[in-house]
Amino acid sequence: MSPSATTERARAFVDAHVADARDLGRRAAEDAFNPADLVATLDAGLAALADPEYQDGQRRIAPGIGQIHGVRTALLSKVSAGLLAATRRDRASTVLDIADHCYRAPHLELHWLADDLVHRVIGENPERAWQLVRREGKTAADWITVDNLAHVAARGILLEPYRWAELEQLVYSPSRWERRLAGSTVATLPFEDRDHLHRPEIVQHGLGIVDQLMGDAEPDVQKSLSWALRNLAAFNADAVTAFLERETERATRDDDGHRAWVVRDTLGKINPNTADRLRTALAGIRRRPGAPSTSKASAAAADFLSFGLNVPPAERTVIDRNLPPA
Repeated sequence: MSPSATTERARAFVDAHVADARDLGRRAAEDAFNPADLVATLDAGLAALADPEYQDGQRRIAPGIGQIHGVRTALLSKVSAGLLAATRRDRASTVLDIADHCYRAPHLELHWLADDLVHRVIGENPERAWQLVRREGKTAADWITVDNLAHVAARGILLEPYRWAELEQLVYSPSRWERRLAGSTVATLPFEDRDHLHRPEIVQHGLGIVDQLMGDAEPDVQKSLSWALRNLAAFNADAVTAFLERETERATRDDDGHRAWVVRDTLGKINPNTADRLRTALAGIRRRPGAPSTSKASAAAADFLSFGLNVPPAERTVIDRNLPPA
């Protein structure tokens, strides 16, 4: 089958701009010790690489996404490669200064470039790097930004396993994007673990995180959970299958559409006969608009409120949306 006209146009656009993209990262890095100027160079260069058609596509797949130039992924990766190569001999503190300034920029492509920088040096200066990860997680407001950041968090956890506590805290966040970051990080971890040394730990802790969030009312969180379970199943299908069987039992018992959706979206990665059985058991159980969360994490959040936790009104609204019924 011949490529579509849209695909051909995209390829031509990338081919015409790839050299400029590669040069942009290297050129910007000349101001490594003046991050404000570096960011200005990147921002202007990214604007020149923007493709309005791609920007429209990004806005369709990530409704509500913030400011973006609309730089195609293939070009942004070349900018990143040039920036990483040109700063490879710089101290971690210098690289993190650059990332800090990029994260503060309005256009999200700069945030995604910052992710690559932090990913590279998080093992050299973990405390400062995690400060940036936490701050970016708190301000993220779209799934593309969250899922990019998940790669950074995953690498940080592999380097320092006690950082699992970072994700355990996120499951209680009133922000659906922070809760999604917990699920997306679990989904990303197996593929960051290139030496295969941490697989049992990833499955064990990862299923624990997913268990806390199963029943979350937000579709953005639910998608991260099914993504996590599908990826974990590639390394321990038996453990994931047992987990899905338990969740199916609860979903059918409680008519829980939130759980049922996540289970259904995972079934393609387990034994087909078992998948058919669970799919049949879940027949007719659907998500209902406005149904509250049934997750363990949301129940814990309700307990926090019952003890008089001082929560800002805007965040209280989000928490109330995810509380289980009284």
